[in-house]
Amino acid sequence: MTRHGPVNEFCWMDLKTRDPSGTAAFFSSVLGWDFAVDEEDWRQAVKISAGADRIGGVSDLAQPVYPPGTPPHIAYYLAVDDVDRRTALAVANGAQVVVAPFDAGDQGRIATLIDPVGAALSLWRPRGFAGWPVSATAEGTPHHAVLACEDPERAREFYARTTGTSLGRAAFREAGPAPAGTGTGPATGSAPQWELALAVDDPDAVIRRARAHGPDLVTLAGEGRRRVVRLRSPEGLTFLIQTRETRARDRTADARVNRVARPGRRR
Repeated sequence: MTRHGPVNEFCWMDLKTRDPSGTAAFFSSVLGWDFAVDEEDWRQAVKISAGADRIGGVSDLAQPVYPPGTPPHIAYYLAVDDVDRRTALAVANGAQVVVAPFDAGDQGRIATLIDPVGAALSLWRPRGFAGWPVSATAEGTPHHAVLACEDPERAREFYARTTGTSLGRAAFREAGPAPAGTGTGPATGSAPQWELALAVDDPDAVIRRARAHGPDLVTLAGEGRRRVVRLRSPEGLTFLIQTRETRARDRTADARVNRVARPGRRR
């Protein structure tokens, strides 16, 4: 089975956590996600669903496959047409290989990289499973990915040169100081990272539910239509929360920018 939608878009995530049960309880309470063992998966892996749509998985960092001290994080998977070819192009354009291309059983072929601005991601050619649905509309479903860094144009050009086109449903933005209480971002010297924007009908309800777990688990920046809501789990796993209407408007604006910034052309 190939991807049910375009390649060159993020299509899956894996929550890497040292507290699988606590992570599941938090995001279930705040976002309404369902965490359950996939009985059809020989690994008996825990999968995350938003409504009827599977959107990600959960990995326990206590497992010996992970080096001691690996911090909790979210791994994101970018669907591509050819993992080996795109990995070679990524390296030629300044990326570092963390895990060389390999076959992940019936899940497809995967490679893990660090891009030139310091953000980690995995390239994935799905086989047998295609990732989250492109047209998912349930509450809390992924809508697009955001990379905030010091040089967003360099990042945008890297991905365009690596994939041969502008990324779908992705935004590149200049990083600002980390909001107080987040413990992340340029203010603390941490590396840039991809973040997933989730579409919800009522961000204020998400804020209330998150703050019931702790007052510092939501940060706000900007006002009105430019307000950005960042949700953070107790371990520090973060997502951006905005309304469906805002998500659609931002996608339109980012698409206009992407049409201008083609491979090899700097604005």
